[in-house]
Amino acid sequence: MARVSDMDRWYVVSSQRGAEAKAVQHLERQGYRVYLPRWRKRRSHARRVDWIAAPLFPRYLFVGFDIETTRWRAIHSTVGVSHLVSNCGLPAPVPAGVVEDIRAREAENGLIEIKPSFRAGQPVIVGEGPFLDQIGLFERMSDAERVTILLSLLGRDVRVKVPIHAIRAVA
Repeated sequence: MARVSDMDRWYVVSSQRGAEAKAVQHLERQGYRVYLPRWRKRRSHARRVDWIAAPLFPRYLFVGFDIETTRWRAIHSTVGVSHLVSNCGLPAPVPAGVVEDIRAREAENGLIEIKPSFRAGQPVIVGEGPFLDQIGLFERMSDAERVTILLSLLGRDVRVKVPIHAIRAVA
């Protein structure tokens, strides 16, 4: 890994729709430091469910360079890039430490770990499955993929386990 100078900062690049990987490849080919944070996303298609590595921020990635010495305007014409996020014509730097904080959340597989931020007793709504649209109370994580919630069914409280992706906080 190349040594980063004190003048190097991270900037945000907006990619073309679905072209994040293509933008990364072409930016790296030009010698830029590039970071595309990815997470493990559940995908349902044709009655099949699988898990894919998807961009954490769809259509956005980070590129690092020294604004004083780098020919950064070339980023705008890079294959897969829509534009470099700018302010008054100059690239807008990402606040110091943001990219490093994201990288610190990566697991060994290089994917960002997203842990639910529900607390015990928090009202949640089920978004799919046999308990669709039921409101319950979050109890605990059962394992890496499932949670236990307390639902009021037929006049009594029932503990059920549902996939973590199937619930969301009640607004």
